[in-house]
Amino acid sequence: MTKISELIDYLHLIAPNHLQEEYDNSGLIVGNEHDDISSVLISLDCTEQVVDEAIAMGANLIVSHHPIVFRGLKRFTGKNYIQRVVAKAIKNDIALFSIHTNLDNVAMDGVNGKICEVLEIENTRILKNKNEDSQIGAGMIGEISPMDVMNFLDHVKQKMRLKVIKHTSLCKQKIAKVAVCGGSGSFLLQDAIKAGADVFITSDFKYHEFFDAEDTIIIMDIGHFESERFTIDLLYALISNKFANFAAHCTKVDTNPVKYF
Repeated sequence: MTKISELIDYLHLIAPNHLQEEYDNSGLIVGNEHDDISSVLISLDCTEQVVDEAIAMGANLIVSHHPIVFRGLKRFTGKNYIQRVVAKAIKNDIALFSIHTNLDNVAMDGVNGKICEVLEIENTRILKNKNEDSQIGAGMIGEISPMDVMNFLDHVKQKMRLKVIKHTSLCKQKIAKVAVCGGSGSFLLQDAIKAGADVFITSDFKYHEFFDAEDTIIIMDIGHFESERFTIDLLYALISNKFANFAAHCTKVDTNPVKYF
């Protein structure tokens, strides 16, 4: 049998826990690391429906990208979804583990590397290094064979399974250099511009931040969930290729809280 701690240690070899941002709460949130793993359910978010799914399939560990708890909980009265998720997980002996911004901040087998793989971006590198290690930092940038901007929009929409793309003025006729950041990436806009990117693909830009493109780059805001959805596939591949004595499952629950009409 494999202990929860063994899976955690393996994932932390890929994305060490100390690489998470200060505001983050990655790691084991609920459960005993010495418990044996029966099976694992992998999701982007840990919601009540995901916990119910784990209960139904007999999984005793949920590995999610986003942690269910960011700040301290003072009460467990079921007043909000966070309290209910934690309480239900504890009641059903289900461990909750998240690997969030530490997985964002690594180039090899990280969130942004997976986006680049899906979009067929090559010659990639970290967009903004956090230290002297060129494999650690935020966002990624790379190259594609030059593509007409409209064809590139179609390419992104198809590959990332999008219903809609919010974007700034199409100030580039050809796209050859692409910057990406899974999740909220507006803080990297100036880095993408300095790096000479034709387009910056990310999410969660505020209205006034779109003006900052100033016709020097195309911002493509594709949605937070949409930009990170392939993290589920990434984690599934990492876990299932390493461990053969328990089953790993990708959630079938659509945890995206944003809906489109």
